[in-house]
Amino acid sequence: MAFPKLTVAGLVTLTALAGCVEDTGTAGMPAVGSSSDLSSFEGARAGQAEMGIQALGYSAVRTQGLTTWWFNADTDACARITTSEGRYSDVTMLPAGDC
Repeated sequence: MAFPKLTVAGLVTLTALAGCVEDTGTAGMPAVGSSSDLSSFEGARAGQAEMGIQALGYSAVRTQGLTTWWFNADTDACARITTSEGRYSDVTMLPAGDC
């Protein structure tokens, strides 16, 4: 059985493809954040991050302008997230009573 020669171009292509693997977490969970802390979502694109926040068990409980309060009933975690120019510009964890 003959094996094809690996050329420099082929090696470069394989190396580039290896960098395309993305860690998206386990079992559909986002790679950032946790059920008790969303602060790592700061700077994320709002449209994409919203599904990740919901996957962590949070529900939007209140909205005022561009600010939304998210609550996780399982962990009693509360987050206030402000959106600016399509990104989460400020993510602040708050006491559960603030939600």
